[in-house]
Amino acid sequence: MLTSSMLALGILGYIGALPAERYLSTNCDLSSARLQVPTDQTQLIAPTYAPSFIGIGVGTQNYTCNATKSTYELIGAVAELFDGSCLYGTPAFESAPTTVYDVWSATTGITIQEVITTLGLTPDAAMLGQHYYVPNPMGSGLSPKWDFTLSGVTAGNPNAYVIGVKIGDLPSSDSSDIDDLMVKAVEGELASEVFRVGTNGGQPPTQCAAGDSNITVKYTAQYWFF
Repeated sequence: MLTSSMLALGILGYIGALPAERYLSTNCDLSSARLQVPTDQTQLIAPTYAPSFIGIGVGTQNYTCNATKSTYELIGAVAELFDGSCLYGTPAFESAPTTVYDVWSATTGITIQEVITTLGLTPDAAMLGQHYYVPNPMGSGLSPKWDFTLSGVTAGNPNAYVIGVKIGDLPSSDSSDIDDLMVKAVEGELASEVFRVGTNGGQPPTQCAAGDSNITVKYTAQYWFF
């Protein structure tokens, strides 16, 4: 496992390969950005226009054991999202979630904020917001929420959030990675659609037993907001 000092050394090497003048802005132009999805599927339908935000999510997928089925079931997620717009168009854009995941998954005793801070992504300059689950506003159960009301260019805007419902689900080719998703907004004004792509990690063990504790599994992903 990596310590915080080892984390800093590894990430600083990664930062050195990035275009520094573009890295920390939350206002980089996304007008030419287009989401690319696999062509041999119908679960994800990418918009033909530019997104409002592209975030890199760093956090955990959270599970409980269904004793009847002896499998883990999702009970939510908690993640911090930092701005990825200034990476778009650079070689680092596609690799950033994997690079961050390799560090995040290999550390102990390190918070998400410490990972982001070591990357040079301070809350004022590069944090977009938080991702977590809330009671379903349309019925029972829980729904995913992306909350940008406290951070970045949308700080102070009470409507800068979106609660959504999944309308598309594309399994990853790697069984250890969570699915790519297409989510439709049901509440909030941050976006009408959210896509989770470029996932790393997040999948629970294939089996559990009655009495097993709830678990958290680290993950990273790209989130596109339209």
